[in-house]
Amino acid sequence: MSSDTSVICIGELLIDFFCTDVDIDLVEGRNFEKQAGGAPANVCATIVKLGGRAIFSGKVGNDPFGHFLINTLDELHVDTSMVVMDKTNPTTLAFVSLKKNGERDFVFNRGADAFLTEDELDKDKWANAGMIHFGSATALLDNPFRTTYLNAMKRAAEEGKFISFDPNFRANLWKNKEGDFVNLVKKGIAVADFIKVSDDELKLISGTTDLVEGVQVLHQNGAKVIAVTLGKDGTLISNGEYHEVVPSIAVTSIDSTGAGDAFVGAALFQLERENKPKEVMADFEKLKKIIAFSNQVGAMVCTKIGAITAIPTMEEVMSRSGE
Repeated sequence: MSSDTSVICIGELLIDFFCTDVDIDLVEGRNFEKQAGGAPANVCATIVKLGGRAIFSGKVGNDPFGHFLINTLDELHVDTSMVVMDKTNPTTLAFVSLKKNGERDFVFNRGADAFLTEDELDKDKWANAGMIHFGSATALLDNPFRTTYLNAMKRAAEEGKFISFDPNFRANLWKNKEGDFVNLVKKGIAVADFIKVSDDELKLISGTTDLVEGVQVLHQNGAKVIAVTLGKDGTLISNGEYHEVVPSIAVTSIDSTGAGDAFVGAALFQLERENKPKEVMADFEKLKKIIAFSNQVGAMVCTKIGAITAIPTMEEVMSRSGE
């Protein structure tokens, strides 16, 4: 795959309002900081900051928040030509505060991201892309975006594109509907070349607490390569023939927000630069090197506040590596 091509990341682009008041819930919180959010946007930002090219595909409201989000990605040099501005529905908003017991108080106001339709996808850009990342936390919740998302995944598989998939389970979005989530996710697993899940997501989707057994369940469902992120312990990587835990680097973690997205972005940045990324899936030694680099990028994000602002450049990664 040529290094001048772009990775398309499809999903939500939203505003995260983080309560800056300490140890307080949203009832009492008064001060909030506005930040650009959305897992696929974080993946795009990582690819670009490392030196690659990425296109974000999604929908925001035609309002000040939507313009802020597009401006944020533009400043990072993420291609926003596939971002649609909705004249009817407002930009999706999330409000988050950290309570005294360490749990997050969370309110989600779904807006424009839910309304992206298939006819709003740029067919020319889609045709030219060899790699598509499906990493939305909200796409599978409701139609029309659910249908758009699943059909786009199916079409990408039929066209032989490299498919990356991060189920991105959010418990507060799927209360009492976890079974629906698992059934929908399996449709993505069946066609994905590269899947990233956390250990908790793997247990939920596979139905087993044994990680190696869980990975085999996903392989049986069609997954080619599976990366199970284990936090400070690294990543369990499996290509169906071999599996191994690739260690991470030691860091002092301040904020883990966006670390998983940065891991995915770093992996796709490297895979996209390969002439035949699907063939890399069978080269386990090369795959481990890709994961080791991705672990480092994800760990470095944990050392700073904020998902996008914490993403390192390639120069910063190399400096941290001593190279």
